[in-house]
Amino acid sequence: MTALDDDLGGVPGGVAPAASAPEPPSSPPPPPPASPADEGGVLGRSYRALTLGIVTVVLLIAFEATAVGTAMPVAADRLDGVALYAFAFSAYFTTSLLGMVASGQWCDRSGPLPPLAAGIGSFAVGLLLSGTATAMWVFILGRAVQGVGGGLVIVALYVTVSRAYPGHLQPTVMAAFAASWVVPSVVGPLISGTVTEQFGWRWVFLGIPALVALPVAVMFPALRRAASGPPPGEVRPVDRRRMKLAVGVALGAGLLQYAGQDLRWLSLVPAVIGTALMVPAALGLLPRGTFRAARGLPTVVLMRGIAAGSFIVAESFIPLMLVTQRGLSVTMAGLSLAAGGATWALGSFVQSRPAMEPHRERLVRIGMVVVTLGIAATPLVLLETVPVWMAVVAQASACFGMGVVISSTSVLLLKLSKPEEAGANSAALQLSDGLSNIVLLAGCGAIFAALGGGSVSVSHEAGEAAAATSHPAAFLAVYLPSAAVALVGVLAAGRLRPEEPAAK
Repeated sequence: MTALDDDLGGVPGGVAPAASAPEPPSSPPPPPPASPADEGGVLGRSYRALTLGIVTVVLLIAFEATAVGTAMPVAADRLDGVALYAFAFSAYFTTSLLGMVASGQWCDRSGPLPPLAAGIGSFAVGLLLSGTATAMWVFILGRAVQGVGGGLVIVALYVTVSRAYPGHLQPTVMAAFAASWVVPSVVGPLISGTVTEQFGWRWVFLGIPALVALPVAVMFPALRRAASGPPPGEVRPVDRRRMKLAVGVALGAGLLQYAGQDLRWLSLVPAVIGTALMVPAALGLLPRGTFRAARGLPTVVLMRGIAAGSFIVAESFIPLMLVTQRGLSVTMAGLSLAAGGATWALGSFVQSRPAMEPHRERLVRIGMVVVTLGIAATPLVLLETVPVWMAVVAQASACFGMGVVISSTSVLLLKLSKPEEAGANSAALQLSDGLSNIVLLAGCGAIFAALGGGSVSVSHEAGEAAAATSHPAAFLAVYLPSAAVALVGVLAAGRLRPEEPAAK
């Protein structure tokens, strides 16, 4: 899974609190018992249209995330913008942070329908801008508009699940979200490559908006009935301070990414400015106590960032490592990630079983152990005596652990959030996810380049695998820190359970 993958493939997948367990003080009221209308589950009469609609939207976004990466090199080459290649990715990621915070406030004020509609619209407009671009900067602008839409959508989907489905049905729909990534992760690059070669790269971007129209038309009437309007309780006014902090986070993250891609002493200037903007803004947007792992919600948010950041950094370098160190073709190296979509969905399914609910916090710790071992085992393929399939097994194992961790932390977040705080807390969860990706990718990427990881020359001859040269130590400088960060997550998982209220 990619970074956006981690956002939508990791949509919560848990269950309602056990009936006999006391509710935490901040938990919403327990869900009502199932009615005859929902006896068929998420595909019962009351939820069928909504479930099919939102799952299809996730499916198409998942396909976009996997397909665009395949078409991007050709797009940059045709637009004479290879030098700006990295900004096509960072523009999306940076503006999505702003969209997440805006969506959280919007949802807490007006419900998930308006930000979801605006997000899907922005996502489509961004694709159209990029698909019709005649210059690289216009293409990057399209990616930035698309990022705002992606940020709006992911938070709105979380809130939709918390409001439209009773707790006993949430596990199934959340597992379906994760499962929606399985097929795109396998066939997305193949379809995108074929479309790019036969019809041109533009159709990878222009085709998806048309495909979104039908599921949106099916979903919105059901969503309007189930989750429209402001949430119960006091409606909070727009917090302008949080929006200013969101702008600071986005600007700081963009500067930090730029500094990590330009290894010159002069790059310390944007790095320092970016850090000065991002750190205080993040402290203001995340729950108090997040960075010191305060018990309960702050640690849930912290765990999301630890898991996502360590995994995404490790996953991003697998194809490059297999090409440059073991001589695999680019296609074969990319296919090494295919099994991860299935095992991620399997992990999400396992944690969603009702029998797992009493062990939610322990599940997160076990999942992080699996993630840590998977990341640590991956660079063993740098040794010629280790078979290449070892990387596939390690990656699939880490994805299974991520399916458990990402879904379980999302469940814990909803469980610990009041209805009127679900949007803001969901935005904080995604913000932690995004910030950790940016910081760890920028840091590890800079070290990788400094150790010679960028000195790669790949040649493709008919019938021959890619041949390249690079430095194994550069890859170790990526995987060892990633495994260390994941190990911190194993230790922090013990603080997920809130403190019990003092007896009177």
